[in-house]
Amino acid sequence: MAYETIDFYQTDDLTIGNRLRPECERSGQAGMERANSLNCGHRACQGCGEALGARAVIDAACAATDSQLIACNATGCLEVFSTPYPETSWQIPWLHSLFGNTAAVATGVAAAMKVKGRGEVRVIAQGGDGGTTDIGMGCLSGMFERNDDVLYVCYDNQAYMNTGVQRSSATPPAARTATTMPVGPQPGNPWGQGKSMPLIAMAHGIPYVATATVADLRDLERKVKRAMELRGARYLHVLVPCPLGWGTASHDTIRLARLARDSGLFPVFEAEDGAITAVSKIASVAPVEDYLKLQRRFAHLFGKRADAGQLERFRDIAAANIRRFGLTDEAAKSNTKRSSR
Repeated sequence: MAYETIDFYQTDDLTIGNRLRPECERSGQAGMERANSLNCGHRACQGCGEALGARAVIDAACAATDSQLIACNATGCLEVFSTPYPETSWQIPWLHSLFGNTAAVATGVAAAMKVKGRGEVRVIAQGGDGGTTDIGMGCLSGMFERNDDVLYVCYDNQAYMNTGVQRSSATPPAARTATTMPVGPQPGNPWGQGKSMPLIAMAHGIPYVATATVADLRDLERKVKRAMELRGARYLHVLVPCPLGWGTASHDTIRLARLARDSGLFPVFEAEDGAITAVSKIASVAPVEDYLKLQRRFAHLFGKRADAGQLERFRDIAAANIRRFGLTDEAAKSNTKRSSR
């Protein structure tokens, strides 16, 4: 599937594609032609990556399905800030499930549509990293194993942000949270814990798995469109920086998502039937320090008590990701040589 990367520029409240491109290729993130499924009035924090990611995902899914879409939503930030009782910001059929059973509820909705002969109605399940990688792990794995016709989207802000910034299994090592304070010989979240949900999803051999960030909304929307072209279980993992939980400036959300990708700490790729089919190459690898220094949750890694060993471990993680996924041209060539031996 041919895809060309297009640079973006920020202009007031619109993200406009390169003005030298043909008009049909320009991208405006607001307009009457969009579904605007997550509408005004929600109570997300300023700079919330999850609100931006969810709006792009659901609008793209509506466009791909002629708005024949039902969304199931786990308890969490997205549910809380978008549906303060008795109001809602959703402009589509939307169901609120428990924290951990979103995948099961979405499976039931998809089964009901099948029984009713409404195969054109598609189903999306949404949750944060807590409701996905922790509490909802069993239901999600069951959905994958049965190959239920649901697209599950995880908006990963790397902790339980809505309940007070507690650690989740997606929290990075050394990060400060309310339950992993920067004290002791290994301050912050312990190293060697956590899990990679995209790789776990791939291990189920489901039709489609992809990662994305809010730094490239066109890439995110394209992956949603591709997922909706397929049937069966599909999984999309979106990095959505959280200014509150990460301790970052609200205007740095997109910058952080871009640095996470360009440093190699968050590999962006696609996989079908358990095999990687495409990766987003890094044109110029960014130092991991550029990403970490912007976040107060990693402040203890710098300053007078800085631990060079901790930073080196982050560099090792980034380098390992670059090699494993072939995120640079050099790494891709090296992987090709190894596989041909």
